[in-house]
Amino acid sequence: MTWKKKALSAAALGAVAALALSACSSGETPTSSGEPSGGSTDGATVTFVQGVAGDEFYISMECGIKEAAEAAGATVTVQGPQKFDPTLQKPLVDAAVAAKPDILMIAPTDVTAMYAPIKAAADAGIKVVLVDTTLEDPSMAVSQVSSDNEGGGKAAFEAIKAARPDGGKVLVVSVDPGISTTDARAKGFEDAVAADSKFESLGVEYSHNEPATAAEIVTAALQANPDIVGIFAANLFAAEGTATGVRQAGKTDDVTIVGFDAGPAQVEALREGTVQALVAQEPATIGKDGLEQALKALAGEPTEEQIQTGFTIITQDNLETDGADAVYKSSC
Repeated sequence: MTWKKKALSAAALGAVAALALSACSSGETPTSSGEPSGGSTDGATVTFVQGVAGDEFYISMECGIKEAAEAAGATVTVQGPQKFDPTLQKPLVDAAVAAKPDILMIAPTDVTAMYAPIKAAADAGIKVVLVDTTLEDPSMAVSQVSSDNEGGGKAAFEAIKAARPDGGKVLVVSVDPGISTTDARAKGFEDAVAADSKFESLGVEYSHNEPATAAEIVTAALQANPDIVGIFAANLFAAEGTATGVRQAGKTDDVTIVGFDAGPAQVEALREGTVQALVAQEPATIGKDGLEQALKALAGEPTEEQIQTGFTIITQDNLETDGADAVYKSSC
């Protein structure tokens, strides 16, 4: 089942529910230095700084950006840190500012630490679009484009609830505190758990974007709480490690895992039955929408300050049908 909505809504199909939220608003944005209002954007230069290199989510986003850029006559340069870490991402942004592209599209790796380097880009006249993640103060950006992450977290709980209607203990395996998207996913999940007395939350554990760490967390949690019935893995690497931990603990039949993201490793785990559901984002749409907003700003046209995209719940039942298109790409 697929959610493609850009308005506040709730949908239910069978026992699995998902929300898609849109908080879009429009406003005039200033033109870049020397760029007349309504000017041509043909030949615009774009730098896309990923949250982490090699992640199929960001590769899929890159594909959406490049598709939109080709149609607009723009050129794209892609960079990404080897880990989701602001100390590794900041030098890439500094280099981008020095190169003076027309547009910077970036997934900030921290809501506060990345503010100053991104603000420097905006102050240099570069049109900034925040994709996927955001900042505590995103006012320098001409647009923010991301998934409805709280809605995705709630959908993950509903998937666990459908599989384990008698309730029980549940756990969230996330990345690090201070990342806007995964914090929102965990909040959506935890709020949904708190509203259902049949379930007990064991809280949020952080894997630091390392699958091996996520596996260790899950192994330890299952040793301390062998009656865990569900685990929500808040991103691709957390899902990969969670599946490993559950498998190593011999709990595949006892624990329902819902992962966020749909990279090849997660899809393989779904096929094998280690993971029962995946909350797939629309990274290509995020990239395409983000570039379109940046080009509008560059041309002096109004932009949408915030866009939230939908997601698809993938299970074994729809993996080969309507869920197939939601699987992330390893290359463009």
